[in-house]
Amino acid sequence: MVDVVLAGTKAEHRAALSAARRAADPAVRAAEARALCSHLAAVAGPGDTVCAYVPVGPEPGTPELVDRLRDLGARVLLPVTRPGDPAALLWGEYRPGALVDGRFGLLEPAGPWLDAEAIAQAAVVLVPALAVDRRGVRLGRGGGYYDRSLPLRAPGARLVAVVRDEELVDELPSEPHDVRMTHALTPRGGLVTLAAGS
Repeated sequence: MVDVVLAGTKAEHRAALSAARRAADPAVRAAEARALCSHLAAVAGPGDTVCAYVPVGPEPGTPELVDRLRDLGARVLLPVTRPGDPAALLWGEYRPGALVDGRFGLLEPAGPWLDAEAIAQAAVVLVPALAVDRRGVRLGRGGGYYDRSLPLRAPGARLVAVVRDEELVDELPSEPHDVRMTHALTPRGGLVTLAAGS
């Protein structure tokens, strides 16, 4: 395991956390991905709509996360980003074998797409994060897509940051516009309720 030493600013946090993810042993990352999949029954079930994403690079998890959600009977929507569009994310229904290369190295549904308000159909939103604190403050990669998308969610939807165990921290810097996560999903801890979800 790589110890993560967090500095003071968001940019410094992002740099430290990204470096730690890249340095993690591939076998450890693979084991963590399997563990994350094993916890998904606590996240969603038959008939649920889940806004998820396909993990890429050193992000926790693998594409099997979205397959496992479908196996559990959930309808899975994946985010779509458009070039030059600073608006909220669009969404597309996940169909196995029908993903295409998107911006930022992401895998996205090929279309047709749903508008940004489709996030309001979701009972659960899995949110990529570099870290999340126990108050629900999430540190993303800084693109702002989720900051613009999460306010459109349904009241009561569970917002679940997917992180490595050491990326669930005591406190992160926050700003007034931050949307708090209700839960974290970690390999060893499973689904963890955060202060915002209490």
